[in-house]
Amino acid sequence: MTGNIATDADVLALAATVNDPEIPVLSIKDLGILRDGRVEADGTVRLTITPTYSGCPAMDAIRDDLVRVFQDAGHEKVEVDLVLAPAWTTDWMTAEGKAKLAEYGIAPPTGKAGHASPVRLGLTVKCPRCHSLSTREMSRFGSTSCKALYVCQECHEPFDYFKVL
Repeated sequence: MTGNIATDADVLALAATVNDPEIPVLSIKDLGILRDGRVEADGTVRLTITPTYSGCPAMDAIRDDLVRVFQDAGHEKVEVDLVLAPAWTTDWMTAEGKAKLAEYGIAPPTGKAGHASPVRLGLTVKCPRCHSLSTREMSRFGSTSCKALYVCQECHEPFDYFKVL
């Protein structure tokens, strides 16, 4: 076996050092898109990632970053599998990742995904800067498709909200 990665836990730990290129304060582990990592019998490092939505442009960069990190650690054979099922959900984000989003100025997702309600309720999003609940949605889509653009009616600052998906 090449490199110094001996266990599946080592694979996951090294993969977790790769950050999302669109939100660089989040690792792919924080974001919940790192689904699996292992060393196969022939020494190949195999990683499984799930995009936040199909067609996410960041996935190519994430794949390339994963390959580079493992090759830099001495592993020439690195395979990254992109899986669409089950579909990613914000429920997969870590609590640490949500805290990092808020510190970065992006309101983290609130609530649980996939819990349908027969009555649609309005969403109150807390401003990540002043923590006011007096905010309003300006646009359903923010800087990326997985975020919405909000504005705080107290501090008047616009901010992204990471949508519950």
